[in-house]
Amino acid sequence: MKHFRSIWLCLFALLSLSMTMGPVRKGGRKPSDSRVHLLHADKLYFNQRVHPTAQFLVGNVRFDHEGTLMYCDSALFYEATNSFDAFGHVRMRQGDTLSLVGDVLYYDGLDQMARVRHNVVLKHRETTLYADSLDYDRLYDLGYYFEGGRLVDKDNELTSDWGEYSPTTREAVFNYNVRLVNPRPPKDARSVLISDTLHYNSRTGLAHVLGPSNIDNGGNHIYTEDGFYNTNSDESYLLNRSILQNGYKALVGDSVCWNAKDSVGKAFGNVIYKDTLNKNMFIGNYALYDDKNGYAEAADSAVLIDYSQRDTGYVHADSIFLKTFYINTDSMYRMVHAHHRVRAYRVDLQAVCDSMVYDGRDSCTTMYKDPIVWQQGQQLLGEEIKAWRNDSTLDSVYVINQALSVERIDSVHYNQVASKEMHLYFNGKDPYLSVADMNVYVNYFIFDDDSMMVGMNNAETSQMKVYMKGRKLQKIWMPESIHTMYPPFQIPSDKLYLENFSWFDYVRPIDKDDIFNWRPKKAGTELKESVRHAAPKQKFSGNEDGEQSIMIVK
Repeated sequence: MKHFRSIWLCLFALLSLSMTMGPVRKGGRKPSDSRVHLLHADKLYFNQRVHPTAQFLVGNVRFDHEGTLMYCDSALFYEATNSFDAFGHVRMRQGDTLSLVGDVLYYDGLDQMARVRHNVVLKHRETTLYADSLDYDRLYDLGYYFEGGRLVDKDNELTSDWGEYSPTTREAVFNYNVRLVNPRPPKDARSVLISDTLHYNSRTGLAHVLGPSNIDNGGNHIYTEDGFYNTNSDESYLLNRSILQNGYKALVGDSVCWNAKDSVGKAFGNVIYKDTLNKNMFIGNYALYDDKNGYAEAADSAVLIDYSQRDTGYVHADSIFLKTFYINTDSMYRMVHAHHRVRAYRVDLQAVCDSMVYDGRDSCTTMYKDPIVWQQGQQLLGEEIKAWRNDSTLDSVYVINQALSVERIDSVHYNQVASKEMHLYFNGKDPYLSVADMNVYVNYFIFDDDSMMVGMNNAETSQMKVYMKGRKLQKIWMPESIHTMYPPFQIPSDKLYLENFSWFDYVRPIDKDDIFNWRPKKAGTELKESVRHAAPKQKFSGNEDGEQSIMIVK
């Protein structure tokens, strides 16, 4: 009797609570016509004073509604409204794949709504949802919590303040203080995702974040406001100018794809790849970044920007590649390849060529196929041009084959030097020595102290050295030479320009935006690569006296 009285008092207290949290009918829902059936109770009685329409059920209570079984220790059954309130060890089973347990259950059979409170656990296949309060809508097969919850599947753990889960579609939606950990504890987390809104499918492991979101994956950090993260493959597809960052390197684009397992990222549309340590960056409409191998490439309006110096340099090409060798060793070095229609601009230096290679081992930049370099009023060209840097300044330039140096005086007069090879040496930005070797031809204009033209020196020699200081001529040295001095008004028209003279100012980039405007040389002015004949083959033979002789084999 004493035991029965304590149960009765507990039911009375819970009844008062249930009356304040009783079933709420939602508008627009079609009420269920099927009845909730009481299958079993150890005791059943009525109490008109406490609740005139309720059946008081105690001990091993079981209900059935449309094939869904519900169990509890005690309950108040409202047969007229097709609903009940269940207390103690509440369990609900729906088919073979879904179970729901808690301490209290408020069930409305008309709306097919189950409200479970305290220590709630919903299990569906390999997915388990933990919450303190959960409403489960059997009509739409949807469970949602609003006072904090945690969803766990075979790979991930997700927590949030509010969320919902559909066993039918296995889709979940999380809001407010969302956190996804992959893999789930107790394993060490490989990835942690934090967001305000996240859509997740427990079947595919695909998460879709909306709003400001951050993903930490090892040494990589992702910021996105609209992106997809595949927790199974560790791949991300990010939209709306998402940012992928790895230490001092960052990749931004209209859309970004990131494979964390291979450490490979791809970006499309208004792409920026920035290396703050080496102070350079790629921009374009396509970029690829391989962190493990130290490889990057850019294409479609690709530009390499070097801001390591006071004046920023810009290099545009159809495609640009950065390669790292012996990565993560003391012997590591990088090479940059720019292919096809290369145009470069810096305030003090401009260049065009077909292809360009930078070698980090000796800080050498090599330009191939019709390269031209301009520095202020000077133009330099040849079949191949090599330029070495010393820290952030130009150290020397080497022009190979058909070298031509042209310095513009005015629209008619140009200082000209043509030779097979040419070397220029710099002190900071200013050249201090120029050496022309083999088959040297010179047209050089001489001025007096009042900057009046004295004449033009036309010379032919085997070598010429020009010494300068502050970009002003100090002296010229030549061995034996053939030269003629012409007064200004007696220069023959056929001597005014060297045979291979060309002035390609119309090709020259005029600013950093002009590097995108490819202007080829006029037809017929392209350099024809010089023919390099192989050395004649030699073999040694002995004569009758045993002496060695050389025979040329043609």
